[in-house]
Order: sequence, then C-alpha cells, then structure tokens
Amino acid sequence: MRVKLKGLAKVKKTLADGKTIYYCYAWRGGPLLKHKDGSPIQPGDPLLVRAFTDATKDRHTDASETLNAIITEYRASTDFTELAPKTQKEYDRYIDKIRDKFGKTPFFMLEDPRYRGELKKWRDSMADKPRTADYAWTTLARLLSFGRDRGKLKINIAEKGGRLYESDRAEKIWTDELLDRIFAVLDTRMQAAVTMALWTGQRKSDLLKAPITDYDGQHIKVKQNKRGARVKIRAGKPLKDALDELLRDRPVSKGKVAAATLLTSSHGTPWTADGFDTNWQRAMKKAKIEEDLTFHDLRGTAVTRLAIAGCSIPQIASITGHSLRDVEAILDAHYLGGKVELADQAIAKLEDYQGSKKS
Repeated sequence: MRVKLKGLAKVKKTLADGKTIYYCYAWRGGPLLKHKDGSPIQPGDPLLVRAFTDATKDRHTDASETLNAIITEYRASTDFTELAPKTQKEYDRYIDKIRDKFGKTPFFMLEDPRYRGELKKWRDSMADKPRTADYAWTTLARLLSFGRDRGKLKINIAEKGGRLYESDRAEKIWTDELLDRIFAVLDTRMQAAVTMALWTGQRKSDLLKAPITDYDGQHIKVKQNKRGARVKIRAGKPLKDALDELLRDRPVSKGKVAAATLLTSSHGTPWTADGFDTNWQRAMKKAKIEEDLTFHDLRGTAVTRLAIAGCSIPQIASITGHSLRDVEAILDAHYLGGKVELADQAIAKLEDYQGSKKS
C-alpha cells in the first residue's frame, strides 16, 4: 500500500550513468530525508515514512486527524463507558501510555502498513514483561479498530499482533487434595464462593455480583458481564447446602436481607474485588498451597469435572456459558489435567463393549 506523505517534496535527477534517483524533502524547502551515510532515501523505501515522520513531528498537524482524536472519541463512546469499571481502569492505564507515545501520530501514518514496525518496536520494548506488552498491544489494536469502525482509518495495522506471553494452564486445575486443603482454612462465606465456582463454572466477578434474587432455592441464574450470556443452573446438593446455610445465617433488618448479593464478606456486605482477593491470598498462604493456581482456575476445573463426569460439550456450555468452540478449546488445550481420568473412562467403556461382544 503506497501512502501519500502530505507535503513531501521530490526532486528527480538523472545521474551520469543514466540511473534515475530522487531527492525527497520533508516539505518544499525542508530537510533532505537521507540515510545515516548521507545518501537520499528513495520513494518506496520503508525508511522514508519514518524519516518523514521524524522530520515533520514538530510541524503543525490537524489535531482532529491524529490518534489523540480517536482516543478522545473512544473514551466518550459506549464501547468504553459500558465496560466494567475495573476493565475501564485497566484500559486507561495503557491508553495513557499509547497517548504519550503515539498520540500525535496522524491518520495517514496509522494507515501505512510499514508503520506497523514502529508499533511493534514499542511493544517489544516491554518484552521483559510479556503480559504487559500483550495488554498494551491489545489496547492499541482496540483503539485502531474503533477508529476504523468510525470511518477515521481505512485499515487497522495492529491486527493479529501475536502474543509474547504464552499461558499454559494444561495442568492448572484444582485436584481433590488441594481443594480439601483450601476448604479446611476457609470460613463459610469463602467456602460458598469456591463451591459456586466449582458447581457453576462462572467467573469470580459474576459470582461476587450475583444478586440474592437470582437464587430461588433450586436454581441459580447468572448473567455474565463479559459475554452477556444468561445461564440458569440447578443447584447441585453441595451448592444448595452452602447457599441455604448462607441465607439462614444472613443478618436481617426489619424482615429484609441486609445485603443484595448472595455472597458477602464477614461484615455482611457485598464483596469488593480487592477485599475478596486479599482473603483468598491469605487462605492460600495458610493452606500452604504453593502451586501456580488461581481462583479463576476453578472455572477450568469445573469444565474438566463436568467432562470427567461424562457431560457432553453442549451440556457443559449450557452451565458455564462458554460457546461450544470455547469448551472444546478448554478441554483440548488448556484444562487437560483430568485427561487420565477421561482415558480411564474410555478404556472402561471399551472393556465393557468387548465383554458384551463375547457374552
């Protein structure tokens, strides 16, 4: 894709040997764009765009045609304002970095595939913190995608950036032995949270916000904030027992339940994300669990447990709210800690089948 560099002045010259070259100037009367050895950069050379940008960065650029304009519009749009507050906070953290680095970059540069290299250099400068680098790149790609969707950019040169951080959660599931250890140090309220995660496969944020009205004594309804999916799950006996005990012990005022959420802190108030995480880390330390496991891994553990129990992929998806493809991906690539049990089940079925043929 050939990009028109607005204001670029080119002078054509034919050398004695008949070869034609160009002298490219940042603007008419402006500096010559040249290599470190002094030779003029030729049209079509990827370095021309970078040299032009460096030479013109201090000249006036219409602010309405820079990445700053896209950032401002994005922050005011429902694409951003309807995100969860925690997600907004994370985005803001990286948007500020992007604004500082690329805020004055004009649209024509953001549409030049050759400029992608500059974006990648910025991402790779954070390679010592792969997760940070990936989140920064994802945020940049989101901004450029927004700009394209709003008709400001023709393309998104930050699509398909490739990840620096590879998270292999293949063995990151909670075994029965580890669950016994964590349950032993948790109070009733935290135990209920773990039980909900194991028996519903939902995200921590959705569990902590689940309103008390979404449990009718038999089923629990969950609206997933991230996907917008709605699921209704029958409360298995361990979950029903845990929730019923919570409600029996819940303090009341004038006949009304004090808190509007199913899960509450020891003060009887809804959990904050930070408050819950603090209690969780304290429990992990007390239980002496040093394995690389998180509360979020309970979601994958739930998928694995359902598969081991013989549930089909559609059945699992109806509980966890995943798409069918996502359930397959989880079982195939990320949460195969239960593959031994699944393999044992398969051999048992084969033995039963062969035995029935002989009888």
